[in-house]
Amino acid sequence: MSKKILTEELIVKRLKKKGIIEDPDIDTIKEKLKEFYDYEFVHSFGQRANIYFYTETTADGYEVWIASETDGVPCVGEDVYYYETQWLDKLPNAIYDGLIIYVDEYNLEESDFQYKLEEIWQEYYEEAHSQVIDELLDEGYEEEKSEEQRYEH
Repeated sequence: MSKKILTEELIVKRLKKKGIIEDPDIDTIKEKLKEFYDYEFVHSFGQRANIYFYTETTADGYEVWIASETDGVPCVGEDVYYYETQWLDKLPNAIYDGLIIYVDEYNLEESDFQYKLEEIWQEYYEEAHSQVIDELLDEGYEEEKSEEQRYEH
């Protein structure tokens, strides 16, 4: 009886069958994450949302970034960011929790937003990859031995 060997090619093939690819475009990322986590992006400030991501201009002309869970009314000490770098830190949990997320369409197309979505996708892909390995091992596949393991005895 021949052994069923677990290979990366087999794992990738199984992932593709599930509609999961390693490096999709941003529209596919949004679509697949939405299918899995059941979140929703809304773009009109009047629409009800659980969390709001938007920018404002201060009275003296500076731009600030806001990530607020309080009906879009920010708590200055917790929700307003002077620098853009941490502005989207709340986004992954909002997606994982399946929330309704307000973000204006302009910001959704910004590279920082897209980069954060790509990070979330990478985590999702790695988790799915691990699950497929577990499935294949449960089906009787064996991991291929490394060069070192082959010569150990």
